Amino acid sequence: MATKRLGRGLEALIHGPNDSPPIKPGVMEIPLEDILANPLQPRKDGLDEKSLQGLVASIKRKGVITPITIKEDDGKYVLIAGERRLRASKLAGLKVIPGYIVSISNESELMEIALIENIQRENLNSIDEAEGYAILQSKFNYSHDSIAKAVGKKRVTISNALRLLKLPRNIINSLRSQKISAGHGRAILMMNTITGMNKLYNLIIAKKLSVRESEAIAKGRSSGKIKIASKKSKKTTSPIKMVEDELITILGTKVEIHYLKNGGDIEIHFFSDDDFDRILDLLRSIG
Repeated sequence: MATKRLGRGLEALIHGPNDSPPIKPGVMEIPLEDILANPLQPRKDGLDEKSLQGLVASIKRKGVITPITIKEDDGKYVLIAGERRLRASKLAGLKVIPGYIVSISNESELMEIALIENIQRENLNSIDEAEGYAILQSKFNYSHDSIAKAVGKKRVTISNALRLLKLPRNIINSLRSQKISAGHGRAILMMNTITGMNKLYNLIIAKKLSVRESEAIAKGRSSGKIKIASKKSKKTTSPIKMVEDELITILGTKVEIHYLKNGGDIEIHFFSDDDFDRILDLLRSIG
């Protein structure tokens, strides 16, 4: 069946009345000149030129194996999924490309499918991904739960991704260019001031710190000072420490476990009313 080529998320979204897919039987050859860009494309950075050239070479040898996904629009076609295949086909000198024509009822569904296509196939960077979620939330009134179901991720993953957009602009740009990872970004968010965030970011760049090292620094901050643990210090591998580190990663904030003989306490830190609401939201979603 031709539809088996679609990602599971796409298959779940491309549907019509009585769950019968509105995809036309077979695949049509679509003139490249008739295909318009998706105005809601979530990808903001350029496509990787090296991998694109590899796709161009493959298309020249074997053609386009996986059809793009499009929708009709006044005699033209709007691209929904397959930006890399379309771009590579143009570079390979093709005049037509195989495409599925689907029925999309509104802009939110168009955005949703384009975002899923990018996440599933093209490894969207963490900021473009978060901005895609933010569009679904702000423009189309999607809840975190709705976004999570649409893209096949956990609700806490969506919440943590959106939090990255609260970082200073220079750090967001660094995440977009993948100079640092999303894990570094979440560690930086544990600092409760813009100054503290930038201090930790600069240390991460200067010292090439790992995510775990960055989290340890953020966790151990005091009075706005940042201390770098000695490389010679012995790593703690106790079960309690491992659980503590896991909670820090999940909640994106400082967490301390005080283990006593007959019980103990878990101490979760927050640094503003918004941070408090965010942590409560995460805990409720986990429950």
